[in-house]
Amino acid sequence: MTALPDAALSRLVRAIRAPDLSGTRYVLGREVGRGGMGSVWEAEDPELGRVVALKVLDLPDAAGDLAARLRREARVLARLEHPGVVPVHDVGALPDGRPWYAMKLVRGERLDEAAARLPTLPERLRLFLRVCEPVAFAHARGVVHRDLKPSNVMVGPFGEVLVLDWGIARLLDEEASERRPGPPAEPPIEPREPRAAGPGTAAGTVLGTPGYMAPEQARGDGGVDARADVWALGVLLRGLAGPEALRARRLAAIVAKATAERPAERYEGAPALATDVVRYLDGEPVTAYRERPWERAARFAVRHRVALLLLFAYLAARAAVLLVYGR
Repeated sequence: MTALPDAALSRLVRAIRAPDLSGTRYVLGREVGRGGMGSVWEAEDPELGRVVALKVLDLPDAAGDLAARLRREARVLARLEHPGVVPVHDVGALPDGRPWYAMKLVRGERLDEAAARLPTLPERLRLFLRVCEPVAFAHARGVVHRDLKPSNVMVGPFGEVLVLDWGIARLLDEEASERRPGPPAEPPIEPREPRAAGPGTAAGTVLGTPGYMAPEQARGDGGVDARADVWALGVLLRGLAGPEALRARRLAAIVAKATAERPAERYEGAPALATDVVRYLDGEPVTAYRERPWERAARFAVRHRVALLLLFAYLAARAAVLLVYGR
């Protein structure tokens, strides 16, 4: 048997994976990525003359749960109209019934790769603050991402930051309506997560990425809220700041508060965390750290070093004048 050349094998694999876009207005391009439940393809939209990203379910889904989750992800994105969230353009289904949605094609690099090219800590912290903005917006809309990590944050060629992959996001308002007595105000767009009783944990399926999941999320506890995203943001902040920068007590305290074991001990949301990072950058006291008097004095001296140097120069000049003319 003759082995297929690599190029021919690649074309065969692509043909097997490629979605059938007949019946849609899109022309299939190259595959640009694969996720936990679907693949993402470039596709040309001839009617509008643009290239979009098409996310398609490509896993077996006899029960229909994954299809519901993909459609739900599109609806979550549609409700989060923010520059830091990828906009959805269109939704539909392939001839074989698999759902898809079209969104903005994001070009750039992942968060950790972009941060590695920034030479100073303040630049990396300002990049982190741009990640906090869409997360805070989502929390204000009752959406918890639950899978924040470097590969789910894209930095574009002009410095724009986009938070991606909202496939396991939790919608707090829908869950609240499910708990209220009486019929729901509108049909929920997420099937309830499979429940499995376990010792010492509230029932629930663990969804997320190890290392970026808050402790309560990793245990499968119910009631995960915005503070789970605060935990993941704290882990991102630790990675962006680096081990040397975390020797600074105030910055280390911010990370420690964001990643506290108990949710009640963390920042209540992304805005509070971002505010402390801004205060750190501005040389102001942060809520996460109680300064000693000499630390406060040292921080004041660093923050106002130019003014203090000018004052010192003025006093030195006056002293010199007094010494010369006071004789």
